Amino acid sequence: VAMSFEWPWQYRFPPFFTLQPNVDTRQKQMTAWCSLVLSYCRLNKQYTMTVMEAQESPLFNNRKLQRKLPMESIQVVLEELRKKGNLEWLDKNKSSFLIMWRRPEEWGKLIYQWVSKNGLTNSVFTLYELSNGDDTENEEFHGLEESMLLRALQALQQEHKAEIITLDDGRGVKFF
Repeated sequence: VAMSFEWPWQYRFPPFFTLQPNVDTRQKQMTAWCSLVLSYCRLNKQYTMTVMEAQESPLFNNRKLQRKLPMESIQVVLEELRKKGNLEWLDKNKSSFLIMWRRPEEWGKLIYQWVSKNGLTNSVFTLYELSNGDDTENEEFHGLEESMLLRALQALQQEHKAEIITLDDGRGVKFF
């Protein structure tokens, strides 16, 4: 069931698409942009994006208002998300990024809650079963990109709740 996205009021406000010179106003504006990016990506289950895709997406481009956030400003918003720990650049040129609307530790916690709730500790899963299996279909981590899934499992491994293992057909995980 696809939920429709609730755009914040600022999105319908033309000045939102111009970075404000006043420090306090700009801070509020940055907070609103960061929150919008994370909510939008979460709803659309988007984990990676290029800066070009971001610029063309409805996220930074309100076609109804015929306003788009300029590229330099998009970079400022993305850099702000990076400082908050919600974004990682995937290349040196900063042309594509990983967006983390949940940090790896938070994903790990969700996965482990599911494992515990279903009495699956001491079980082994392939990474595919976890992120794409029928059993996880209704879980928020269903469809999680493999790189993020591995990081979530590494976080659990550090807490001694899981161990990433090598199976014949790839990688798996055993939960404790």
